[in-house]
Amino acid sequence: MSENTLTPAEEVVAPPSLLQRWRSRVEYQGLSLAAICALVALSLLLGNQLTHEQITAQQEADRLAVLRQVLPQRLYDNNPLSDAFTVQDAELGAVEVYPARKDGHLVAVAFQVSNIGYGGPILHLIALSREGQILGVRVLSHKETPGLADKIEVSRSDWIKAFDGLSLANTPLVQWKVKKDGGQFDQFAGATITPRAVVKSVLQALQFQVRQAARLGATAEEAQR
Repeated sequence: MSENTLTPAEEVVAPPSLLQRWRSRVEYQGLSLAAICALVALSLLLGNQLTHEQITAQQEADRLAVLRQVLPQRLYDNNPLSDAFTVQDAELGAVEVYPARKDGHLVAVAFQVSNIGYGGPILHLIALSREGQILGVRVLSHKETPGLADKIEVSRSDWIKAFDGLSLANTPLVQWKVKKDGGQFDQFAGATITPRAVVKSVLQALQFQVRQAARLGATAEEAQR
């Protein structure tokens, strides 16, 4: 064998070509990019899940806070929102009822009623004791004239609190009107339509409870059968 002949072990390996190095780099970058995208997608998924749970929890907390304005928390030990059930009524349609229970016994109910005011629908949350006495009324949403008819908001006026303690038993049916119509409730100067709609909603709530007494006194499971 010639002294200048290289054995296989001594053969010089040619360095990778520019094309090979480029391909290797592209493959590496592609894998890296895919891994990064997967991590970002996973992070977004987890973030969205956490955000959704936080939003849901906050929404329920907000709804409970509003509910407690008409249903004092000392009256019940359940979660009226979790125990809610729907009652079909001939006049009001589908009404979602929030039952308040103490030691398993129904003590009150709350539900929403809507009527048309001057600027559009006025949505109310109304709570009634099992005996039919008004525990509280709050306006959830409206489009009434600011500074004139927005006195239906408890933050603007105590007018809405005039319903507290009233019932069909202690207030004759003919009195469930604004004073301009011959009833006992004050109207607002230059804005009669708005309080008239609120009085109508409260009366409808009381009458709904009478019509649906059997259903409202049932448990959530019984009401859904």
